[in-house]
Amino acid sequence: MQGGRVYNPQLKTFLTVAGSGSFTKAAEELFISPTAVMKQINTLEERTGITLFARTNHGLQLTEAGKSFLQDARYIIDYSEKAIKKAKDIDGKNKLRSIRIGTSIMTPAKFLLNVWAEIQKINPHLKIELIPFENNAVNTVEILKNLGKQIDVVAGIYDENFLTERGCEAAHLYDKKLLFAVPVTHPLCEKSEIAISDLKGQKVLLIHKNWNVYIDKLREDLIARGVTVEDFDLFNLGAYNRAVQENVPIITVEGWEEVHPLLKIVSADWHYRIPFGILHSPTPTKQVKEFISILIKISKERNYE
Repeated sequence: MQGGRVYNPQLKTFLTVAGSGSFTKAAEELFISPTAVMKQINTLEERTGITLFARTNHGLQLTEAGKSFLQDARYIIDYSEKAIKKAKDIDGKNKLRSIRIGTSIMTPAKFLLNVWAEIQKINPHLKIELIPFENNAVNTVEILKNLGKQIDVVAGIYDENFLTERGCEAAHLYDKKLLFAVPVTHPLCEKSEIAISDLKGQKVLLIHKNWNVYIDKLREDLIARGVTVEDFDLFNLGAYNRAVQENVPIITVEGWEEVHPLLKIVSADWHYRIPFGILHSPTPTKQVKEFISILIKISKERNYE
């Protein structure tokens, strides 16, 4: 294939020779030697088993078979060029298609806010579209299992078991801190940092066991040091409403500061963290791959802690 053609270039040579009636004139139009033109026509005739031209002292004349072949060759070239144009148009539209980012209360697209200007510098043509979804047990599983269909990517926390169960993959950006969300009426709300010792004999809410191995390590530490841990099933507004209603702290994740107005985020004196990244299909499109690679590059340059 030459010059973006999908048809045999000898067809173009054949059309040029047929139109000019001369190897020499065709060579001038094609900017190649007459010998090269003759060789291409001879090769075409040998491959097809058809005599396309009658060579006479008065020049070249198309045979009856050559005239028939001429009509079809014109059609082949025209159809091929239209096919290429159509495919390029589709490809262009796909390249311009927005990357669809799923967003919910617990999977906000806020991470884009501070990096969007840098993303645009690297790829000014990249566009995004936010697709909201309700954060419930059924939705979150179905969306992650079907990434690439209605939603391309979701930003979220994870561990390896989480990815395996949901049939998706993750591009790690950095680790997020595990923090406290404390009801504004709770005494610990006044502290700038909460230690596990501050919670001895008290109750905290924590996502259920086996949801995430990193959070399970924190669970073990809390229980071993005399903290009463009560489970909730899913990180959603219902869990945070429960924390407010029962007036107890809930273990939350950095970046979820605005989930509930009656909860204040307070730092912890531990170093427990959880992986955060871009969840995507195991077979992402080129555009999604580029988007992810840009985010990883920015994350590394910023050296997130």
